[in-house]
Amino acid sequence: MNHTLTRWRRALGIAIAGISMLTVTAASAASTVTVWCWDTNFNGAAMREAAARYNVNHPDVTINIDDSATQDDIRAKLQTQLLAGNTQGLPDIVLIQDDVAQKYLQSFPGAFEPLSDAIDMSAFAPYKVAAATFEGKSYSLPFDSGVTGVFYRSDYLADAGYKAADLKDITWDQFIEIGKTVKAKTGHNLIALDLNGDGLIRVMMQSAGKWYFNADGSLNILGNAPLKAALETYAKIWAADIVKPVSGWTDFTGAFTSGDTTVALDGVWMTGTVKSKPELSGKWAVAPIPKLAGIDGATNYSNEGGSSWYVLSSAPAKADAIDFLKTIWGGDADFYQKILVGQGAFTSWLPARDGEAYKSTDAFFGGQAVWQDFSDWQAKIPGVDYGTFTAEVDAAVIAQLPSITQGGSVDAALQAINDQATQQMQ
Repeated sequence: MNHTLTRWRRALGIAIAGISMLTVTAASAASTVTVWCWDTNFNGAAMREAAARYNVNHPDVTINIDDSATQDDIRAKLQTQLLAGNTQGLPDIVLIQDDVAQKYLQSFPGAFEPLSDAIDMSAFAPYKVAAATFEGKSYSLPFDSGVTGVFYRSDYLADAGYKAADLKDITWDQFIEIGKTVKAKTGHNLIALDLNGDGLIRVMMQSAGKWYFNADGSLNILGNAPLKAALETYAKIWAADIVKPVSGWTDFTGAFTSGDTTVALDGVWMTGTVKSKPELSGKWAVAPIPKLAGIDGATNYSNEGGSSWYVLSSAPAKADAIDFLKTIWGGDADFYQKILVGQGAFTSWLPARDGEAYKSTDAFFGGQAVWQDFSDWQAKIPGVDYGTFTAEVDAAVIAQLPSITQGGSVDAALQAINDQATQQMQ
């Protein structure tokens, strides 16, 4: 058990319980719902559209959206105040990234309202619900999906003799062989990778339904077969000489938008960046990701990124906040068509995929019904428990990537990851 988290729980136990009792009767009288989120052109824009729709039938409820802060700023303020047991000035609704949600839920019991009591969670992608489930209840209204795909230059693959069917239901070893052939025939590397990020490792691991931790929250590194296979696969990709090394976001995205590399394997939210070069319309397509061979539970489906909405138990307008989320975010299919077209926000609310926008084809991707494909893949993503120390283990993994890519022992790297993560979790 982490002693810091234990102290947080003890300090907050009385404070949160008292706050909850004081605000139950006040919620129904409140008429202003305050929302904290980041990225005004994405999260903020989607929330403003939702607010406008809700106000049509609820004109007495004001939804005040503050999207001026960064994600880091929101995390810092939320954590500081919850640690102090001071909820004054906190919002009714806050956006939290999925892979850090368990840290808040487990560190601050009682601080967030369980939404599964009021909202049908079976309508959302199971892996998103799992990320916010603690002690049998789910605490978030799932928002954007990070369902992954292989965005690829269909013209490069055609020049190398491949068709779309050749990228479906394949393993990573097969994917690497395709990359080697494409480079030999076209001169283009397969993929750009940044040694300062472990996104690809995470994608591989979740595709097999595993994460860094056991069910009880203890570290699971040395006996983690999908993690070991992911690190071995990562090493194989570099050894095949099909990687363009990059540093930083601009360098990374520039590798595939410029045509230097053949694929971009990432979350659906990368669609807008891929389409930023309209002159390449018809030369791109999307396929499911490869799967880890020989691993129990391995699939061709995974997730990278994504956030969800949480309601504070101390919220003055808690009842209105929950009704707003339930009515629009958990019930308005047309809303999701609008933010898909307007912001490229791909929902994890499964009924939305029956809408016209999700069924439409895209000329940029050669007439492929990309949104429908992503919807189908999303429903098959294995759920994992991100635990409370994902960021710490990520740092330990990243520290070992240079050694692995230079032929270093994967077993030694796993031991080093285990040792560093163990120290960080003390």
